[in-house]
Amino acid sequence: MNFVDKDLLSIQEARVLMEEAREAREAMLTFSQERLDSAVECLAAAAKELAEELAALSAEETGYGRQQDKVLKNRFICDTLPGRLRSMKCVGILHEDARERTMDIGVPVGVLVSLTPAYSPVSTAIYQVLTAVKSGNPIVIAPHERASKVTARLIDRLAEAARDCALPEGAISCLKTVTKSGIRELIGHPAAAMVINTGVSDLCREGAESGKPYIYGGTGNSPVFIERTADVRQAVCDIIASRTFDHGIVPAAEQYVVADSLIAEEVRAEMVKNGAHFMSEEEEKKLVNLLCPEKGKADMEVMGKSALHLARWAGFDLPDSVRVLVSQQKYISDQNPFATEFLCPVLAYYIENDWLHACEKCMSLLVKSHGHTLVIHSKDEEVIRQFALKKPVGRVLVNTPATLGSMGATTNLFPAMTLGGITAGAGITADNVSPMNFIYRRKVGYGVREAGEFLKGFRNPPSEEEEEDVKQLLKQILETLSRELD
Repeated sequence: MNFVDKDLLSIQEARVLMEEAREAREAMLTFSQERLDSAVECLAAAAKELAEELAALSAEETGYGRQQDKVLKNRFICDTLPGRLRSMKCVGILHEDARERTMDIGVPVGVLVSLTPAYSPVSTAIYQVLTAVKSGNPIVIAPHERASKVTARLIDRLAEAARDCALPEGAISCLKTVTKSGIRELIGHPAAAMVINTGVSDLCREGAESGKPYIYGGTGNSPVFIERTADVRQAVCDIIASRTFDHGIVPAAEQYVVADSLIAEEVRAEMVKNGAHFMSEEEEKKLVNLLCPEKGKADMEVMGKSALHLARWAGFDLPDSVRVLVSQQKYISDQNPFATEFLCPVLAYYIENDWLHACEKCMSLLVKSHGHTLVIHSKDEEVIRQFALKKPVGRVLVNTPATLGSMGATTNLFPAMTLGGITAGAGITADNVSPMNFIYRRKVGYGVREAGEFLKGFRNPPSEEEEEDVKQLLKQILETLSRELD
């Protein structure tokens, strides 16, 4: 009987990849920023050639999302990210202050281990590779088991392109025998300098306890507040477009709509006009049974599907014009299934009397869901600032769709597929993760003062008794010298 232990194979493969990456790091430490930049351009071009093919493979292998939207994400990273990276300096002399006589030197942190998700496997892996190479670091991708084939296809092509642009062997690699044991080996390997986890929540504890610097792009469940001064038509249009993009599989997408009571009816009417269906109590029960067959746990098999698919699977028919399913809610509780992260076009709808109550509602939703992003639609700058000041999130987006705004498509935030957060209690940054998160700054300071000057200036002055003792000693010395001269 032939028996193959997949865990052992995965662990062995992980060790080989990490040793190769360790050797690649030594070579890459000698690379200039210009050489790394040239490699980034080459890799982006290679990835772009496969944008459509990989979008189709991703949708087919994972069963998540909408192929056309995946093409847009892949092209966005391949086109936009290199342009943003060109102006960045990550390695070598970053800053020199001639007046203060100081310098900042950018130094790569070392081998990066990146855990990529099933919902955006291709765009996330492309982005991680480009930012790693830009900052002079080798990277080993640990793909989600559900997206292992499409990720391997991408990394094989990027590794081939890396050889063409003279990157060392092992600079870009991917775990192909994917098991949790193999991924744990990558995380815990002595060569691993940093771990980046983009939404793989079941491995969050391993990353956080690894003893390595850990970046966690956590769950979304983003609340959005429509304040009474907002352009309601545009706000609703943005929310529906964002929540339905890639069939709602992007974690940053809005999940909770909080409307000011003064405009709540207008918001509701506009949502219906844009394809929202407010469910009856019976329809909600059917949908929850589909989405959460186990209490408090979402069924990932039905995520990333259209609203019509979800409704029909749940057992109720809707017109073809329906794009998103909405449940009107009053309270937040542990028993409420809509507090679970749903990566599909489903929204919970709340009404609050004013922005202060809306502020508290959003705060409660963020704490409950560990969300990393908040959206506000408003023309009142003071309200916007109050929301920005008080919310425990990594980013606050204003008058823009959460999905596209968070990744930098409709905002000037750094183009990123890993969005740091703080409410999940894991990770070292709340940034849109960039190459600057993958370096450390070596400080250089030239001497500008003599040591004697420093010591003289900071010595404690003598006491009166000490001064008197010195005077008496000097007097005795002078008297002795005088007698000897006589």
